Amino acid sequence: MTTATVAASDPWYRSLNATQWKTVFASNLGWMFDGYETFALILVVGVALHDLLAPSQFAQIPAFAGTVIGITLLGWGIGGVIGGVLADYIGRRRTMIFAILAYSITTGLSAFAWDWVSFALLRFLVGVAIGSEWSTGASLTAEVWPDHARGRGAGLMQCGLGIGFFLASFTWLFVSGYGPHAWRIMFFIGVLPALFALWLRTGVPESQKWEHSNEKRKSARTRKKSGAAMSEEDHAFTRFTFADLFADPEICKRTIIVFLMSLTTTVAWWGISTWVPPFVAAAAGKAGLPPQTWASYAGMSYNLGAICGYIGLGFLADRFGRKPIVMIFFAASLVLTFALYRWTTDLQMLLLVAAVNGFFTLGQYSWMSVWLPELFPTRMRATGMAFAFNAPRFIAFMGPLFAGMLIAQFGGFSGMAVAFSFIYILGFIVVPLLPETKGKPLPA
Repeated sequence: MTTATVAASDPWYRSLNATQWKTVFASNLGWMFDGYETFALILVVGVALHDLLAPSQFAQIPAFAGTVIGITLLGWGIGGVIGGVLADYIGRRRTMIFAILAYSITTGLSAFAWDWVSFALLRFLVGVAIGSEWSTGASLTAEVWPDHARGRGAGLMQCGLGIGFFLASFTWLFVSGYGPHAWRIMFFIGVLPALFALWLRTGVPESQKWEHSNEKRKSARTRKKSGAAMSEEDHAFTRFTFADLFADPEICKRTIIVFLMSLTTTVAWWGISTWVPPFVAAAAGKAGLPPQTWASYAGMSYNLGAICGYIGLGFLADRFGRKPIVMIFFAASLVLTFALYRWTTDLQMLLLVAAVNGFFTLGQYSWMSVWLPELFPTRMRATGMAFAFNAPRFIAFMGPLFAGMLIAQFGGFSGMAVAFSFIYILGFIVVPLLPETKGKPLPA
């Protein structure tokens, strides 16, 4: 009986070995730490700004918060692109270790901010560190897991972000009671992932696909230096990976399409969904209930749905294909934005709708870890994934800025959310332009 026959007849998990499970576990943990740190900012930014701003500036806190989140997102974009390029040249595992160490250090430093400007600058550095991690973990998982289960592996890896978001919400539920400086404790806790980097150094092997590709790159460089005849493949291996994204017409087309899809996911989430906790907190405050407690409830509910969404998209994409599932997630996200911000008023029902909203609006991020590795060859995979995942942040970082201004102008969250939600139509339109890659081998 062939390996393919066994894979088709046995449960999908039977074909996986210990190294493959260890790889997805490590990638999940790295992304979980990033998720904790990211959502910690969303939860505490209002409290932190109350601590760092003068009372006369409190009315403009939504605008200041949007600025801090936007600057963090800008740093994420810069660090992400750099990290993807490094992962293609020095390896997936090594880049991940550097990213986690940098994240731990900069997160700890952000707890020492003394005014809102220093807070914003330190958040920028945190963003640079966080951005470097995703493409390394996602490409490493894709290159280690088998073709028939790659979507499931990507979903399991991606759900680490939701777990991190949930842990941040759960932690804030208890830490928020420690007074006006409680936000600093949240960032001190973010130093702990440095210990994980030490385990990662010896616990997870490098991708064999990357090692094989790296040997080809070295050989091509040697031939170029010696003046020997070079094939088209040799020329491709000696090109800078970022330039390589736009050298081949087919790869260039894919790069542009996934950029637009990622722009949809990124602008919508940072412009709309980051405001779910403060939106629910404001509703609770009007009802005479503790706002920060309900912000934590909303964060946990939203992210429980998101964890299911991350895993669900990966499993569904392996079952029904990448295209139909991603289109469904985009369409549902548009509808559920209205359901959360416009159609629901009861607080308990808000928590339920937030969970369903999280399944689609945050769970849809899994399309990137599922589909992107299957669109780029190994020599430039991390660069291509990093560009698609992070380049939209150079535009999306303005989302929180404008959202904060719109909230202040409209006097509430609903008008802002509806205005941003129509970007989901862009993603829905361009999805069919990509090839279906379900069950196919990764490009060499």
